[in-house]
Amino acid sequence: MQNENIKPARKKIPRNKISEQQPASRIKNFSEVELGFSDQQALLESQRCLMCKNPKCTLGCPVEIDIKGFISLIKDKKFHEALEKIREKNTMPGICGRVCPQEDQCEKECILGIKDDPVAIGKLERFLADYGIKNSKQNNSEETALHNNNSGTGKKIKAAVIGAGPAGLTCSGELAKMGYDVTLFEALHKAGGVLVYGIPEFRLPKSIVDGEVEYVKSLGVEIKLNSIVGKTYTIDELLDNGYTSVFIATGAGLPYFLGIPGENLNGVYSANEYLTRVNLMKGYLFPHWDTPVKRTSVVSVIGGGNVALDSARTAKRLGAEKVYLIYRRSEVEMPGRIEEIKHAKEEGIEMVFLTNPVEIKGENGWVKKITCIKMQLGDPDESGRRRPVTIPGSEHDIDTGIVVIAIGQGPNPVLMQTSPDISLNKWGNIIADDICKTNKKGVFAGGDIVTGAATVILAMGAGKVAARAMDDYMKTGVW
Repeated sequence: MQNENIKPARKKIPRNKISEQQPASRIKNFSEVELGFSDQQALLESQRCLMCKNPKCTLGCPVEIDIKGFISLIKDKKFHEALEKIREKNTMPGICGRVCPQEDQCEKECILGIKDDPVAIGKLERFLADYGIKNSKQNNSEETALHNNNSGTGKKIKAAVIGAGPAGLTCSGELAKMGYDVTLFEALHKAGGVLVYGIPEFRLPKSIVDGEVEYVKSLGVEIKLNSIVGKTYTIDELLDNGYTSVFIATGAGLPYFLGIPGENLNGVYSANEYLTRVNLMKGYLFPHWDTPVKRTSVVSVIGGGNVALDSARTAKRLGAEKVYLIYRRSEVEMPGRIEEIKHAKEEGIEMVFLTNPVEIKGENGWVKKITCIKMQLGDPDESGRRRPVTIPGSEHDIDTGIVVIAIGQGPNPVLMQTSPDISLNKWGNIIADDICKTNKKGVFAGGDIVTGAATVILAMGAGKVAARAMDDYMKTGVW
């Protein structure tokens, strides 16, 4: 009898036809793969929506977008109004329309998806965001809140947000719309967090992120770059210097490693370093830019999530002739998005399933090969996926010049070393309740710093929840 806890084979969700670069061309550049809906395509797609009386799609959206409402406006060709409808709940539609896993959220709940393709909600959201950029019409409907005084004293209440990634940007924007004086502290020289250092240009152009950051700034948020809370300031110093409440949204930027021999060899990268060098520091333009990235004909990426897929596809664009993606489970268990797996296969990424590295071997200090062992799937683990079990005697070598390890990441400890009074779990994540409240008065936390590495949209959802809770605390003083 089949174990009911075993995750079933993933049903491939056919996507609506959309223009994109062909594989042979796109592996030679870092330009965006998908080119988006035209006006006509967006209109046709919007007409597929059943306009359900009680739309389930909105229930599947972590940031609570009125999906039926904005699609109805698209049907009426009211594109700017539709964009404003989205921005009532979501300050970053251009980002979400590209990287949000709609197939597991809003589109998964679409009634059409029972017998047909669900409405392409994400692609419609992206269409509106891009339409707004092309037509240069700014949305001012929400900015009236900027001049409201929520303290009743003629002076705005100050709130601090730490980390300018998805959770931090969202929380900052929401607080600014409520009338608070918001300062967003970012450790890097550019705002965006994982959106700029982690997700490649071919999936999420930096110009899109820059535009969404500018929108958040237009709401009145002050962004302080190169500001490492935990070094430049501490949380206690922020609270002692006029900030009534603090939201921690520093994400999960500390890479995990395999713990196998050879990980200290030259040519071994964490995915964080590899993607940061290429995405944020423009390593793909070396020597015109100053950040070098080793290039080799064979690259091996370890992992099966979106970060692993991004790393593998990046290596291909850097000129690698052969790129292996080595994953210890089968394709069924891969956590990466179906769309990204499809694109990776089209681009020639070689998927090596049920295989796990046990040693990285080198010569003169540089990587030369990986010793791997074959796996088979056993009973499900706590995640619901079948646990990989080694097959004795199946060791074999794979020749490679680079190894990129993309098996996850945890919270960066720098901030918490100066805030020992904030409770952490055994993995180093901040402990927060369902409204993002920590054990320290006035301090909230959300996104990957609490949950561990997750998705952009879930981090944004946490930012919205935190903003509401902070608003309540700053108005009442009740903890």
